[in-house]
This record gives sequence, structure tokens and C-alpha cells, in this order.
Amino acid sequence: MNKFLDLFLTFARIGGLTFGGGYAMLPILQREVVEKRGWATEEELMDYYAIGQCTPGIIAVNTATFIGQKTGGIMGGIIATLGVVFPSLIIISVIAAFIQNFADLAVVQNAFAGIRVCVCVLIFNAVVKLWKKSVVDKRTLVIFLLITAGSVLTDLSPILFVIAAGAVGILLKNKEVQAK
Repeated sequence: MNKFLDLFLTFARIGGLTFGGGYAMLPILQREVVEKRGWATEEELMDYYAIGQCTPGIIAVNTATFIGQKTGGIMGGIIATLGVVFPSLIIISVIAAFIQNFADLAVVQNAFAGIRVCVCVLIFNAVVKLWKKSVVDKRTLVIFLLITAGSVLTDLSPILFVIAAGAVGILLKNKEVQAK
């Protein structure tokens, strides 16, 4: 039971302290899940995060579900998911009750402007960490450059880029194995 309480409280803290969505939560996830608790390795977290981004739903919820399931089975997945969404439900309910009364105040608008800048920095830090763990050789650099060019130059669905990146990764790895 202590494991489940730890899962709930950890993901409630992550959910309550993460502003800016799933990308902004990556540094907190790395610290809490990988470094402090050892519930996943860096590679597993990146895999969960990538799958969480590719599947329907919110990245944070999907990732919490994967980590919870790995740590405590189906019940762990449910508890981690409830933990990560609980703070948002409370915070959003309170904000929704009062936002119309305060949204036009300059101080509120300025606070949101500052928070948006902070979220950009958090996302940038997450991208740098992902880059260091993901682009590790010429093969992954080629995939990165191809997908970056495709996403900048076209309006194709991100799902197509994920499928293409997976296919290119398989092809290049198979080619590498066959050459040995």
C-alpha cells in the first residue's frame, strides 16, 4: 500500500508543479522518477514519453500511466494517473470559478506573460536533455535532420513523422547490423 501512496503523492506533486504541459514536466519527471526513485531509466522514460506523445491523450497522463504500471501493475497505473490529474482538477476548478472576475486585471495578464516565458525555458531545457539522450550518433542525427526538415517544410501530421522516424530507425539499424 505504501508503494501506491508514494506513486500517488509523487505524481500529484509532479502534476501540481508542472506548468506548461507535458514538455515542461520532463525535467521534473527525470528528477523524481529516474534520479530520486529509480522507477525508470533515462531510456525508459524517453520511450514512455515518446509513446505518450504518439498516443491519444495528454502526454503527462500517458507517461504517468506507463510509469505507474511498470512500478505497480495495473493498479499502479491507475493510481499514478489519478495522482497526476488530481492537482489539475482542483486548480482548474478554483480558477474557473474566479477567472472571469480577474482576467482583465493588468497584474494577471502580466503574470501569465511571465509564466509563458518561463514555460518556454522549461520546454527548451527538456529539448536539450532529449537531444543529448536521443541524438547520439550519425544515424540518429540523420533521422533528426530529416524529420526536422520535413516538419518545418511541410504541414504533414506529426503521426506521419513518428511512423517515418521509426521506419528509418529500423532500416538504418538493420543496415548497420547487416554490415557487421
